[in-house]
Amino acid sequence: MAMLSFEKKYRVRGGTLVGGDLFDFWLGPFYVGFFGVTTVFFAALGTALILYGAALGDTWNIWKISIDPPDIEYGLALAPFKEGGLWQIVTFCAVGAFSSWALREVEICRKLGMGYHVPFAFGVAIFAYVSLVVIRPLLLGAWGYGFPYGIFTHLDWVSNTGYEYVNFHYNPAHMIAITFFFATCLALALHGGLVLSAINPAKGEPVKTPEHENTFFRDTIGYSIGTLGIHRVGLFLALSAVIWSAICIIISGPWVADGWPEWWEWWRRLPVWS
Repeated sequence: MAMLSFEKKYRVRGGTLVGGDLFDFWLGPFYVGFFGVTTVFFAALGTALILYGAALGDTWNIWKISIDPPDIEYGLALAPFKEGGLWQIVTFCAVGAFSSWALREVEICRKLGMGYHVPFAFGVAIFAYVSLVVIRPLLLGAWGYGFPYGIFTHLDWVSNTGYEYVNFHYNPAHMIAITFFFATCLALALHGGLVLSAINPAKGEPVKTPEHENTFFRDTIGYSIGTLGIHRVGLFLALSAVIWSAICIIISGPWVADGWPEWWEWWRRLPVWS
C-alpha cells in the first residue's frame, strides 16, 4: 500500500526528454514514454530478425544458431543481407534498444527527482557491448571483427580472440578488470552477508541496526566505510570492472597486434634488473 500511495506523487506529467505529453503515460505499473516505445520497436525488430536468420540456417538447435558478422573483406561497408547484413541490422537494433532503455531510465529518474546513477551504470554496460561490436571493428577497419550472435559461436570467438594474442591473460587491462571483478564479488558477499546477519537475528533477538554493522567491521578489519559508503564502493568496483574489460579488448588489435606476453619485454629490459 505504501507504493500505491507513493505512485500518486510519481505519476505526474513532466520529466520527459522527447515527445512531451504524447507518450507520458503508463501501461499498468510500467512507464512508457517515447523511449519506451523505441525500446519495444528495436527489441521486437531485432528479435524477429534473429528468428528470421535462424530460419535461413540449417538448424533450430538453440546452441548452434548463429547470426554471423560480415567477412573481413567487406570492411566497413554494408554487406549483403545473407552475408552479414543481417548481423549489421541486428547490431543497430541492439544499440537502439539498449540506448532507449537507458534514456527511459533517465526520464523515470527525472520524475522521481533522483540522481542518474542507474542509467549511468547501465550506460557503462552499453559501452562494453558497443566496444565489442562497434568501436573495435571501426578501429580495425572491418565489421567482421565483431562477435557473432550465437552461443557456441560466441564462445568460439572469445577463445579464438584470446589465442590470437598468444595468452590474453597477459593483457594488463584484462588483469585490472579481473581484479575489479573479484573485488566486486568480495564486496557484495561481505555486504550481503552483513545485512542478512543483521536483519535475521536469532529467535527472540531484536533486528540489529547499522551501528551493529559498523561495529562488526570496525572490530574485524579496523574500519567501516558505512552504509552509504559500501554502495558507493560497490558501484565503483562494478563499473571499473566493466570499463577495464572494454579497454582490454579495444586495445587488442588497434594498438597491440603481437602476443601480449611479448608486450612485457619493456619491463624485463628496465635498467634496474641489470
